[in-house]
Amino acid sequence: MATITGGCLCGAVRYTAEAEAASATVCHCRDCQKFTGSVFAALVMVPKKALTLSGPLKTFTGVGGSGKPILRHFCPECGSSIAEEPGTRPGMVILNLGTFDDPGIAKPGVEIFRDDALPWVHVAGEIPRFAKMPG
Repeated sequence: MATITGGCLCGAVRYTAEAEAASATVCHCRDCQKFTGSVFAALVMVPKKALTLSGPLKTFTGVGGSGKPILRHFCPECGSSIAEEPGTRPGMVILNLGTFDDPGIAKPGVEIFRDDALPWVHVAGEIPRFAKMPG
């Protein structure tokens, strides 16, 4: 079991999560691009019950590619995107790897929505890659 700690840019939001070895999903979907303000998101899923959050959060509720709701949580002070709660995975929270205190603890495990990736973005390593969402 690994302990993940992290928080937002300004420090108003902090979190700790207990999770199995961190394997990141690299997602190129347009929603992740817009939520992170980057060309892809690096995400780690943890059980909600294993997550402790402190500080204020704002939440934007949208509809994910599955057609189900997704809650996107961010710091109201600095705007850092912290986490998502997908309607497809009740009881789970997806943490944004860029908010980890030590992002080096996670390694890419899968790449999704590759069809939406910018042509100059390439994730190294022998990992499963999918044009859209698998399954």
